[in-house]
Amino acid sequence: MRLTRRKLLVVSAAVLASPRVARALTIADAAGRMINVPARIDRVFPAGPPAAIAHYTLQPQTLLGWPRANRQAELAYLDPEIGARPELGRLTGRGNTTSLEVLLQLKPDLILDIGSTARTFVETADRVQAQTGIAYALLDGRFDKIAESYRLHGQLVGEPARGEDLARFCEDVVRTCRSRITSVAAERRPRVYYARGPRGLETGLGGSINVETVEFMGAVNVAGQTRGGLATVSIEQVLAWDPEVIITIDQNFARNVRGDPSWASVKAVREGRVHLSPKLPFGWVDFPPSVNRVPGLIWLGKLLYPNLFPEDLAEVTREFYARFYHHTPTDAQIGAVLEGRE
Repeated sequence: MRLTRRKLLVVSAAVLASPRVARALTIADAAGRMINVPARIDRVFPAGPPAAIAHYTLQPQTLLGWPRANRQAELAYLDPEIGARPELGRLTGRGNTTSLEVLLQLKPDLILDIGSTARTFVETADRVQAQTGIAYALLDGRFDKIAESYRLHGQLVGEPARGEDLARFCEDVVRTCRSRITSVAAERRPRVYYARGPRGLETGLGGSINVETVEFMGAVNVAGQTRGGLATVSIEQVLAWDPEVIITIDQNFARNVRGDPSWASVKAVREGRVHLSPKLPFGWVDFPPSVNRVPGLIWLGKLLYPNLFPEDLAEVTREFYARFYHHTPTDAQIGAVLEGRE
């Protein structure tokens, strides 16, 4: 049997258990690695923040913990028991802190990593799986693969219906946004600078996972002529780019940039188009790059093309949080989110 677009190959299936599907599988992950998945998944270790968020949204009860303990402000938007589960450290990415000894003590049924499927990550997965005997699955963390990853994720942990539900929701949002921005002429697409850090001088280059949604929404990333990841630039370079819109995740930068004379001549600053991204409990544009970016598409749409996006952001927030975060926020909580509070 040839692998489908979802890279899923079911070789054997056993019994069904309600409400979850309990079945022994050999399944291909997003890197094409064949994984022997236990018949029942009760304990899942997330290798990094994107995996932790995605698994919390899909099957929270089996999440062992978080790469970083959630702060009190973040916990207010999550299931209180699961959101407060312990800090486990991370296996991949910057600052990996979990040892194989700790991993073995936790006795997970599955290690889940969502992000890059490049060779380095495949080698890490193969090595950890060989040394521990624990199934280790890699899923594709690119924004345009969210729905595909949810479907594969659901198959891995015996939640195909839930995986399909979340996948379809994401597909609907993506389809809606794509259909609206196709009508925007190239000359009307705003030139955007994505500012990170207290000085606003760290940004995402073209194709960076950090600016995936900004570029998806048809904006011209002023730093996009150079391909890469995150980069530090000079204020002189920003002045030369002269962006029409600045999007930031840093509260200090957003608070101070309007009074900073070195930024005063930038068009976005002059015209008051510096926007602080929502970030509770997780960022809407970046940090970390997981499904938390989906409501950010509507937020970006309203900033960049206000005539094309009539949605009420409060309702967008309420619906997404209830469906994905297992928590229906109050009006006050929604207000705090949309203000970009930390």
